[in-house]
Amino acid sequence: MNQPPDIARELRRAYLFADMSEPHLQSLINSLQDIRLDAGKTLFRQGQAAERFYFVHEGLVKLFRLSPEGDEKIIEIMRPGETFAEAVMFMGNQRRYPVNAEAINASRVYAFEQKVFLNLLRESNEATFGLLGSMSRRLHMLVNQIESLTLQNATYRLVAYLLEQIPRDVKTSPEVQLTTPKGVIASRLAIQPETLSRILGKLRQGGLIEVHGNHITIRDVQALRDTAHIPPPE
Repeated sequence: MNQPPDIARELRRAYLFADMSEPHLQSLINSLQDIRLDAGKTLFRQGQAAERFYFVHEGLVKLFRLSPEGDEKIIEIMRPGETFAEAVMFMGNQRRYPVNAEAINASRVYAFEQKVFLNLLRESNEATFGLLGSMSRRLHMLVNQIESLTLQNATYRLVAYLLEQIPRDVKTSPEVQLTTPKGVIASRLAIQPETLSRILGKLRQGGLIEVHGNHITIRDVQALRDTAHIPPPE
């Protein structure tokens, strides 16, 4: 495979590789598989034996489960720079994917063999403790997401989602491009699509945002935080 020259720098955007030594990271790079997915293409299904974990290079991948009635519940939307299915590595011999993974649009992911990664951890205490620290930070973030989904109202969830899309280096009048379909966002936030549209309408009427299709300009970040009672970032 022709690997991009800056792939190591790209992988370090993910918590899983952030603190990994150069030799270990290069070992993983040498064994990765480059997978391209068309929109709607399934990467793996719930219950399938898990042998790999993934890093999103391009596009969007949704992780979801189906109810007995066939209704889809989106668990997470994975974006470029994020990894998924890595936790399955630590589930013992019966490693199976707990969700389905499907490309939302044309996507490209890097696949890593779980065995290769686990062998690196067995060989290096430093790598193991570095990973534990990174996973602890990731767990803290996920707990905050669970709190948002279960304890906060729909406006809070949508506003928090919009704020998460703002580039870190943008301070005033940030612009957000919703590359994820609104129906998918609504499912991810556990709200109805019409509720999402209604909240966007209220925020627009209040002068907090401007909406042009999937393009949103946030006119006042602090006022948007205040309307949903979201504390400033740490």
